[in-house]
Amino acid sequence: MDCWAAVAAALVAAIVRQCVSLGSYSGYGKPPMHGDFEAQRHWQEITVNLPANEWYHPTPDNDLLYWGLDYPPLTAYHSWLCGQVAELIDPSWVALNASRGIETPEHKRFMRATALIADVLVYFPAAFLYCYFLKRQSDWRKSVTAGLILLSPGLTLIDHGHFQYNAVSLGLALWGVVACTQDYNHLGAIAFSLALNYKQMELYHALPFFFYLLGKSLAKPYWMFPVRVGGIGIVVIATFLVCWIPFLYSQEDALQVLHRLFPVGRGVFEDKVSNVWCSISIVWKLRNFDPSWVLILSTVSTLVAVLPSSIRLLTRPTKLNFILSLASSSLGFFLFSFQVHEKSILLAALPMALLLPHYPLLSIWFQVVASFSMYPLLKRDGVALEYAVVTLLFVLLATTMYWSVLRQQRMYLFVVAISFAGMLSLHALEATVVPPRRLPDLFPLVWAVFCCFHFCVFVLLLHNIQFSLPSTSSSSSTTTTAGHKLKSS
Repeated sequence: MDCWAAVAAALVAAIVRQCVSLGSYSGYGKPPMHGDFEAQRHWQEITVNLPANEWYHPTPDNDLLYWGLDYPPLTAYHSWLCGQVAELIDPSWVALNASRGIETPEHKRFMRATALIADVLVYFPAAFLYCYFLKRQSDWRKSVTAGLILLSPGLTLIDHGHFQYNAVSLGLALWGVVACTQDYNHLGAIAFSLALNYKQMELYHALPFFFYLLGKSLAKPYWMFPVRVGGIGIVVIATFLVCWIPFLYSQEDALQVLHRLFPVGRGVFEDKVSNVWCSISIVWKLRNFDPSWVLILSTVSTLVAVLPSSIRLLTRPTKLNFILSLASSSLGFFLFSFQVHEKSILLAALPMALLLPHYPLLSIWFQVVASFSMYPLLKRDGVALEYAVVTLLFVLLATTMYWSVLRQQRMYLFVVAISFAGMLSLHALEATVVPPRRLPDLFPLVWAVFCCFHFCVFVLLLHNIQFSLPSTSSSSSTTTTAGHKLKSS
């Protein structure tokens, strides 16, 4: 990998993140609950001031209705670490109860810095290491590809605009991908277990990891199978035990954490999200049905959507099949699973970004649609301008980098151009047309249906590619959207 090109790519990605962070964030100036920015700050307040066995329990000092902690223990530990630093700088930022809704410029800079540092320490090196192992790519192209992965607009806008720490869980998952594809299976299992213990939504990636490691174990001599699978199982269990130690002394504590992680009672979806259940709710009101029945329906539908890709991966555990399965599995979960948030599309955006060297048009198209699907949320946050600039920057850089490949796919370029025209038309309508009073959520719903259709198309395309690959395919192949091999420049 070209050292100077890598440094330049990392600097550009960091500068873009820093520019986005200068703008607004989720819940700014919107009491009493504010938004995700306040949620992350509040978790620092809770973890610094209360003992671990009270972090997930309702107590007089921990009102779970006010951004109660609902992510796994590793998120809580990260919040505690950030809170400790915040207390050293200015104790008022995490003062118990008194710090709610704080919006000072100094605190904003601190929070933005924590997001950037976590991104640079976890996600950046994983992206560069992934590209370092790419085959049939020049050192310069590897560095630029890593930069484009880092410039994926969705992650940049959510973590550094809206404000979250998705780069930590996605970065840990990417470390798992790198380790597993380089045959460091135990390290990969540890990394992905840590990702799961940071955000439970990493379950979107769980089946491909499981079937990839199982398929690789089955491909070895039969007498090695128990040793390989047993070793992986031991490191996974050990990782979970280490992460959960403070909550295992009491059954009540452990069950309360699980209850907070999987809030079934909140319904199949909350906000307008670009998945199947929100789209069909226009004519079929799922909220009127028994929640337990809807939960079963969503579980069965999700399994039907994701198992074919995973079983294909089991029988042909190649590196490229692994990335394709990660993409189709996370999209299947996004489209059909229970309690999906619009930001969960980032879980599909990661493997789709990793497909950039292999299927550049498909990857670029997806990143734009994923960013577009979150526009209603980003607009509410006051980062619409950042959304436009970052998305356009990614498209310009990516198409310039891969233009020699893209121009050979004229038919697919025409389809993508129609899709882009549709997105631009919706933006124009949203900016010029006032929705009727009886339909205040008209545009968010149109956004959801439009993007849901696209995501369903992406699932079909991914399955078509995966099931069309020859059994000898590997991640070193560079192919078009249709799955035919193509020499890249």
